[in-house]
Amino acid sequence: MNDNLHQLRCFGCGARIAGADAQPHFRCAQCGELFEVEYPGWNQKKGPDRPNAGALKWLWRERRSSLEGVDQSGVWRFRELLPILDSFGNAVTLREGNTPLYHLPRAAQALGMDQLFAKHQGMNPSGSFKDTGMTAALSVAKERGFEWVACASTGNTSAAMAAYAARAGLRSLVLIPEGKIAWGKLSQAMDYGAVTCQLKTDFDGCLSLLTQIVREAPIYLLNSVNPYRLEGQKTPAFEIAEAFDWNLPDHVIVPGGNLGNSSALGKGFREMVELGLVARMPKISVIQAAGANPLARSFAENGGKSLEPVAANTRATAIRIGNPASWRKAAKAIQETGGWCLDVSEGEIAVAKAEIGAEGLGCEPASAVTLAGLKKLRAGGKVAAGDSVVLVLTGHTLKDADYTIDFHKGALLSEEEARGQETQIAGLRRNAVTVEASLQAVLAAMKGTAA
Repeated sequence: MNDNLHQLRCFGCGARIAGADAQPHFRCAQCGELFEVEYPGWNQKKGPDRPNAGALKWLWRERRSSLEGVDQSGVWRFRELLPILDSFGNAVTLREGNTPLYHLPRAAQALGMDQLFAKHQGMNPSGSFKDTGMTAALSVAKERGFEWVACASTGNTSAAMAAYAARAGLRSLVLIPEGKIAWGKLSQAMDYGAVTCQLKTDFDGCLSLLTQIVREAPIYLLNSVNPYRLEGQKTPAFEIAEAFDWNLPDHVIVPGGNLGNSSALGKGFREMVELGLVARMPKISVIQAAGANPLARSFAENGGKSLEPVAANTRATAIRIGNPASWRKAAKAIQETGGWCLDVSEGEIAVAKAEIGAEGLGCEPASAVTLAGLKKLRAGGKVAAGDSVVLVLTGHTLKDADYTIDFHKGALLSEEEARGQETQIAGLRRNAVTVEASLQAVLAAMKGTAA
């Protein structure tokens, strides 16, 4: 491992260690906090280890036309900003990243805005943003000679890890909470050959047990406590900057589960400012489900200074996490950019998901908290009509097809959950109908379900 170019710094006490010296559970031996990757050479105003901003922008653009697999990856295309491997030839890639940035004209019009976009990370190889982090951390595991990798998961992490482990020829172990995972995601982990154990506990219980396992066995932990995961997950920040011609949007809104994604994006934007690639950071806001909202509660009660875990309960399974590991890093990203953290109800999530679907874009329920949260921020005057906003959609709609089907059948929400939103729900539902096999019947059905 090339520890000359990077080191790990404790996010709590600031202690620094070489990457190879990290505990297997990736927590500081002195204070128990998480690590993050830092690059000492970047602190110099000039020097051989400090990247040149103008040259990098040109190089990254040129790589878009390269036929090399490592260049076609939207993570390793930016490899100068994640020098974590001894050789980039060891990168395990499925050509992740380079995901589309879509304009949302209908949602923008409804909110009285012009510049509303969705960065769709569900367009990654395994269907979620986890691929960008997994290519980085699993490449480190392979280069270090591990034969087994493991994660605790609510779905997307397990799918991504299993896919990249299969690609690298490694074995993978998945611990999931029994009955609390979308089956579309679990099917991916199985398809890619992971040893999958359903445990009679929640996500936090799965992660706690896995931490014990990696202390006893030569298994590489690939949850977002692994700082190399966040190095890969910071690269969508670079893609957003590139798409805006290096003039960043005013707001970036991110779903909040285990909070590694918002932490990583905050790190990516921060590093671009430090290196002179951009002039400022966007405001980063994190949106959680009301049933799994420990960080939103923290900000409401004490400004994000401390966090009390909650018993998580939401149909947005990807963010059903009550004790998020990366909450301090996420809180820093919100605080330093002047963003916000709030929660949204199950009904608000369901409506927002259907509204994104009406744009011709599908996303998993957890992704839709971003639009639901934007509505609240807009109503509260925190986002202006002329602001530019990017919603980060973290997963593909097929990750949880049952959720979508149940919504359109009217079987998703209880009366209480739907209260106050009956009109919006009725206008968005597109229930499948059974009709006679005749021209008249089909034309009548079309007329009856016209938008």
